[in-house]
Amino acid sequence: MASGLLVILAGEECKKKEKYLVLSKEYEFVILFGFSTDTYDILGKVLYLPIRTNKTIEKFEFEKEIKKNLKHFTGKFIQSYPMYSSKTVKGKQLWNYAREGGEVEIPKRKVSVKSLELLEIKIITSQKLLQNIERRIGKVKGDFRQKEIIKLWQKQLKKSSDKFYIADFKIKCSSGTYVRTMANSLGSKLGIPALAFSIKRTKIGKFVI
Repeated sequence: MASGLLVILAGEECKKKEKYLVLSKEYEFVILFGFSTDTYDILGKVLYLPIRTNKTIEKFEFEKEIKKNLKHFTGKFIQSYPMYSSKTVKGKQLWNYAREGGEVEIPKRKVSVKSLELLEIKIITSQKLLQNIERRIGKVKGDFRQKEIIKLWQKQLKKSSDKFYIADFKIKCSSGTYVRTMANSLGSKLGIPALAFSIKRTKIGKFVI
């Protein structure tokens, strides 16, 4: 569900890992509007039914609304960790609580976003969306509920003729900022379900692709 730059340390440099962990990041990412999942990306259970673009808002109006709301996600602010993450609470990672249905107080952290830019808005058909999701989830190894999740997407999209907005963004942010949470939160501001369709990390500190 994510790709891009990864810094690997070797030898004596491993002892300096803390300085690398706090480096700022840059990402290019795509948000899919009309759906929300429990993981805030496509590898999650669909929580809401799709919203048809041809019955909601015109593209130029939608672009205007997005740009108007980006101000809420720049500067310094508090961000909650997504439930499907590796953040540890009381000796257990959050995704374990999510899988087991256990109750836990979701931790938060202060993050800093230097800039968040909307690059382009496009439209994707149900069939192309499903093909993309099936192909990418099909590559995932391990126990990530893949079969169950693909069935849920197929139920929503297989016989659908709907079209959906997807939008490209670029963000410069502090270490620890969750792009998935940004996507979900922007959707909440707009009143439209949203998730991170894809994420590509392009820069870590001075290191670039």
